[in-house]
Amino acid sequence: MGRVGRAHGLGGAFVVEDASEDPERFEVGATLIAGGEPVRVQESKRAGNRLVLKLDRRVERGAILAVPRSALPPPGEDAYYVFQLVGLEVVEEGGRALGTVRDVAPYAANDVLELDSGLLLPLVEACVRRVDLESGRILVARGFADHE
Repeated sequence: MGRVGRAHGLGGAFVVEDASEDPERFEVGATLIAGGEPVRVQESKRAGNRLVLKLDRRVERGAILAVPRSALPPPGEDAYYVFQLVGLEVVEEGGRALGTVRDVAPYAANDVLELDSGLLLPLVEACVRRVDLESGRILVARGFADHE
């Protein structure tokens, strides 16, 4: 949802870097996760085009701001949250293991699965054939991973 940026004033407020575009997430009284711990938003305002927050406790600069998973709406059909994909095994049609999802990165044309093996796979229908959260696997089409 964002990251704790530079201080804004002397009262403990800070600028939110890379803030989510959903303003409800940052309303006064909202619960966020910062540094792995829950925090409450005490103040929320705009300074120019930047979001400025004050939380109920001090949080280190650079800390990631997130929402509790329980507060997330269910994803739509054939849609997933990044945290659901990270850690899944990626297997090519035919059974060749390609690695494990380390991250999902936004690229200009589409999101990309970053695997622990160093492979980058486009998160597009032509490549990703099936995501099976229950079995912990993603099946991808042949031709997207370099063959040795």
